Amino acid sequence: MPRVRPGDTVALVAPAGPASPSALDKAAATLAGWGLTVKRFDSVRPVREYLADTDARRAELFQLAWTDPSVTAVIAARGGYGTQRMLDLLDFPALRAAGPKIFAGSSDLTAMHQAIAAHLGLPTLFSPMPAGTFFDDAAAEQLRRALFTPEAVLPGGDPLVPGTARGVLTGGNIALLAAGIGTPEHQPPRAAIAILEDIGEAPYRLDRMLTQLLRSGWFDGVRGIALGSFTACGDPADVRAVMLDRLAPLGVPILGGLSFGHCPAALTVPLGAEAVLDTRAGTLKTT
Repeated sequence: MPRVRPGDTVALVAPAGPASPSALDKAAATLAGWGLTVKRFDSVRPVREYLADTDARRAELFQLAWTDPSVTAVIAARGGYGTQRMLDLLDFPALRAAGPKIFAGSSDLTAMHQAIAAHLGLPTLFSPMPAGTFFDDAAAEQLRRALFTPEAVLPGGDPLVPGTARGVLTGGNIALLAAGIGTPEHQPPRAAIAILEDIGEAPYRLDRMLTQLLRSGWFDGVRGIALGSFTACGDPADVRAVMLDRLAPLGVPILGGLSFGHCPAALTVPLGAEAVLDTRAGTLKTT
């Protein structure tokens, strides 16, 4: 996994929902406080309450950020909704020609992680976002460490299916993974450890989305599963029961209780990195 160094330039982008000017200012200040030079390609001109700008403008700003030769990493300010709407407007050959970059974000940016993996073949960081709701001091420190020293050990606490698995980390937000079925970015993983999380989805909706992913073959190449936060998804016992019902028949190790996704002190997960999932040790560790 690539890393940034003090003095590197990072780009702050808003491919999905809008953030307030004060939140964006604070996000930029946080990144600058880590010794980074910050270039802003965000937008404060929402065309709807849920879109940071027009699809064309959001795509243009992302394209400008990625192809800027001075930029080492592109970091999403926040999630929300809208990333899928602008993916077809990106010039992926031009992004590929700009050379490898680091991308960080989560939630709705799961669609961007999928696109970067499919079209550019690059690893990415599934991370808390500096203008997002859950970006507290602990989450900020996790992102900082992931940017500068990518090696990571993520502790969990709920072994749903025991065992050990090795594979490439993939996945993200369940709703976005299910919504991506049938798109150019939909590529069922191979020899992978899937990370899964969500927010505000009732257990029956989680069941429906997991069922769709199962029926599409998305889980066919998965060797292990790591479950993150399921904030506001109902009774945790009901969520756990859904995970066991839909995923345990796969016969792969499943570790729950990892603090990534929509939660305080959210961890950063390096997608595309080799990792070992060990339910006995209760860890997901990059290698």
